[in-house]
Amino acid sequence: MALATSVASYRRRRRQLMRMAGEDAILVLPAAPERVRSRDTLYPYRQDSDVLYLSGFDEPDAVLVLVPGRRHGETLLFCRERDPAREAWDGPRLGPEDAPGALGIDDAYAIDDLDEILPGLLEGRSRVYYHFGRDSDFDLKLIGWVNRVRAQVRHGAQPPHEFLELGHLLDEMRLFKTADELRLMRRAAAISVQAQQAVMRAARPGMRECELQAELERVFRAAGCEPAYSSIVGAGANACVLHYRANDAVARRGDLVLVDAGAEYRGYAADITRTFPVDGRFSREQRQLHELVGAAHAAALAMARPGLPYEAGHEAAVEVLAEGMLSLGLLRGRLRKVIADGAYKRFYPHKTGHWLGLDVHDVGDYRIDGESRLLEPGMVYTIEPGIYVRPDDTSVAAKWRGIGIRTEDDVAITRDGHEVLTDGLARSADEIEAFMAG
Repeated sequence: MALATSVASYRRRRRQLMRMAGEDAILVLPAAPERVRSRDTLYPYRQDSDVLYLSGFDEPDAVLVLVPGRRHGETLLFCRERDPAREAWDGPRLGPEDAPGALGIDDAYAIDDLDEILPGLLEGRSRVYYHFGRDSDFDLKLIGWVNRVRAQVRHGAQPPHEFLELGHLLDEMRLFKTADELRLMRRAAAISVQAQQAVMRAARPGMRECELQAELERVFRAAGCEPAYSSIVGAGANACVLHYRANDAVARRGDLVLVDAGAEYRGYAADITRTFPVDGRFSREQRQLHELVGAAHAAALAMARPGLPYEAGHEAAVEVLAEGMLSLGLLRGRLRKVIADGAYKRFYPHKTGHWLGLDVHDVGDYRIDGESRLLEPGMVYTIEPGIYVRPDDTSVAAKWRGIGIRTEDDVAITRDGHEVLTDGLARSADEIEAFMAG
């Protein structure tokens, strides 16, 4: 099992989390369950991001338990035992014997012993940190273990009396990326840039969207990555479907192709969108809308600095897009009213980005006490303005209909500004045409 970062890094994260939780707390983190795809076939396994963040352990049927201040060891893992017969079918397991040395944890037990051991770990702890509502089966098990401790109150047992959402502590930690995490995210971004470049080089009129997707994901897999999410490859009017998934239409001459896809490298996601002409040349109207989205992107990127509100980037992009919609005749009225009324949302219905990390839409609050939080070094997020004119929108001139464009990059906030992790990929219409002609 290859860890994404050093054992010492995981140990530091666990210690920081336990300091925040306090010595009378216990933190319980079950692994992600395996999911059936059809009958006896499973979906590819992806570990719970919090378990990955705190341990690097990537097997199912496991529970990570943190017990701050426990004299006999603070970090415990319950996992599957070694089983040569099953491992011959499913691959190697780490097992409780090797887990402490491999993961830098204090102790490990067989997952079958969880029912016997966990109630004793809960006893004497006043607070339980856990993600209630993610796994209803495990929720019921945890409540059962707590009730077993409660049943012993007359014999002096001290059950937990407070249940707290683990995300209140852990999400804030994960929002701020360390140097190790940024290194992994740069790698994910670089592979994603290469994949997007491969699609632009391969694109020809008459190709199916799935052929372009195959080219993209070939690069991911060749680099030891998987798609961080379902790749979106939308040609022509399909680009107007924000979460388009079918990827089975033909890209015809004159079509734009919107590719929203990113690699996951050792658990960390990239998320890039580019929109390019399948035949290498933008039409006049396509270029006008592409350049408008590019101007909105630049306006949002200018707001990517420490101390500015996260929301400032979205507001800057909206102003540019709304002004452009008015000047091109997509909307009518006054700029302030178009923004205040949300009329622009007909062509731009989403926000300008989201946090990025172990999850594509990563954890972390966007607002604190009702106000947009301020950007700080270590935060990573996407900037992704777009414009989408539905093919059946008869309120606009026919020349605009069926054009969908989004431009998305991954941005890390630094001490003196920002770093665009995906900056190696052609972005403007001129750059895209030059790249595709090269």
